[in-house]
Amino acid sequence: MKKNEMDPLLLENQLCFPLYASARKIVAAYTPYLKPIGLTYAQYVTMMVLWEEEEITMHDLGQRLFLDSGTLTPLLKRLEKDGYLERQRRKEDERLVWIILTEKGKALRQQAESVPGAMACMVNREGQLFSPAEALKLKEQLYRIIEVLEK
Repeated sequence: MKKNEMDPLLLENQLCFPLYASARKIVAAYTPYLKPIGLTYAQYVTMMVLWEEEEITMHDLGQRLFLDSGTLTPLLKRLEKDGYLERQRRKEDERLVWIILTEKGKALRQQAESVPGAMACMVNREGQLFSPAEALKLKEQLYRIIEVLEK
């Protein structure tokens, strides 16, 4: 078959493919920074929400992370096993599972504080990849894609 620039099935014509490949590369790039503190990328972003909120329902946590309970439950079980959080049901509404940051989970934040800066240095090692304004614009555009796809 002859290569056609308008062919909707050409990989190079897909917007979703570079997003997918970039996401995989970014997650892989986090590994050397997260491994020493014992977190995967999914656990790291989960802990970021908990460092911000300290207590959150599993439902709200799933919404913040765009994860369903089937993905979130094993992740939370592992973090609970490691002592970083507790899962609780409260008497006032036993349907809700609350995720509560422990003291050990709070202490982990200090170990993770260098991760964002290390990643920024790594991504920008070739020179300024994005200006702060460009990075903000890209983030806004990506959240718009997520918003549209969530509907």
